[in-house]
Amino acid sequence: MSDNVLDLGLSHRLRLNTLVRLRWLAIVGQSITVLFVAFGLSFPLPILSCFALIASSAALNVYLALDYPPSHRLSPSAAFAILTFDALQLAGLLYMTGGLTNPFALLLTVPVVVSATALPLAMTAGLGGLVIAMATLLGFFHLPLPWFDGADLAMPFVYVAGVWVALSSSIAFTGIYAFRVAKEARLLANALSATELVLQREQHLSALDGLAAAAAHELGTPLATIALVAREMERSLGSGSAHAEDVKLLRSQTERCREILKRLTSLSTESEAHLARLPLTSLVEEVTAPHRDFGITIVLEPGERLGPEPVGRRNPGLIYGLGNLVENAVDFAKEKVVVRWQWDESQVAFTIVDDGPGFPPEVVGRIGEPYMSTRQGAERGGGLGLGLFIAKTLLERSGATLSFRNSNTPGEGAIVDISWPLAAFVAPARVPERMFDTA
Repeated sequence: MSDNVLDLGLSHRLRLNTLVRLRWLAIVGQSITVLFVAFGLSFPLPILSCFALIASSAALNVYLALDYPPSHRLSPSAAFAILTFDALQLAGLLYMTGGLTNPFALLLTVPVVVSATALPLAMTAGLGGLVIAMATLLGFFHLPLPWFDGADLAMPFVYVAGVWVALSSSIAFTGIYAFRVAKEARLLANALSATELVLQREQHLSALDGLAAAAAHELGTPLATIALVAREMERSLGSGSAHAEDVKLLRSQTERCREILKRLTSLSTESEAHLARLPLTSLVEEVTAPHRDFGITIVLEPGERLGPEPVGRRNPGLIYGLGNLVENAVDFAKEKVVVRWQWDESQVAFTIVDDGPGFPPEVVGRIGEPYMSTRQGAERGGGLGLGLFIAKTLLERSGATLSFRNSNTPGEGAIVDISWPLAAFVAPARVPERMFDTA
């Protein structure tokens, strides 16, 4: 699976209904504020001009609601245009009500924050620059702040400059913060979706034997009918008939089909226990075997083994996760990968060691996050970390604890330690089936 298959796609497409509802909320708030200032406080202000701007926002909302379905998703450019309109409309209201001396000037940050959560970085930066430019103009050009009739509230330039600095800082900080949080949420959602796809694929493969048994059961009756009719035809035609050999061949092939179906039916009964159970040693061999033909030596080193060897049911997620870790080690190894495993009365442990360059120190603490590359430079691997995230997620679902570190031993690079409490093998708490039993 390619790491960038689940790229931007719909992740940068806002639902139209989201912006429409936010704008209705802004319209109600702006209307209440203008009415309260004009009639509640009796401050003079251009109320008709203010309501003209509010009406323009309402008209756009009505047009969008009537022309598009609520589930319509806006392209990034369309969402950017709508948010730009919102910023300009708010700037117009502020121009008529005191500019940056108006305490509601802080609302200029809202379109930028909304953009940061859903639009590409370039568009968010452009909108942020536009808002800061409008704030700069509002610092110098604006109508007086509504105040008691016959009195002027003159704000010192230092205060206005401070509001501009606070506003610009808020736009930059909240925009960057919202963008980072939204980006991580999108990446995590995409990575979890990829994990679910992997699990579904593995589960579908595991269910093939059941499908084969069902097919054998359904085909059994028509084949029995064919065999019965062929036997009656053979008896009626006799041995001297020109079609006797054909009927005999038909009967033999029918019997062959019935034998094949009998074997398919027995896959989920006679051989189920043998196929479903997997000793730890066999598990190690199964996850390492596919990676032996890439010019890297894989050395298996069994460690301390106390008590009977745990034998478990095949868990597609666990096998995929361990195989991915081995594959990652092979990708970055120079010559050799060592896989060690051991068990005792309390836990089962795996250790995977390669002789590659190891993990960069600055990312060791973040390994396993989606789209976080674990290696740098010109190595063969160098993916975005989605595969490792999937492996870590699947193994942790089975009750495992993972740690990533670099070795201090010469000739060794990265080390991955995986361990399970023995109880998780015997009766795991987070998977529906028993994953491992003790033999």
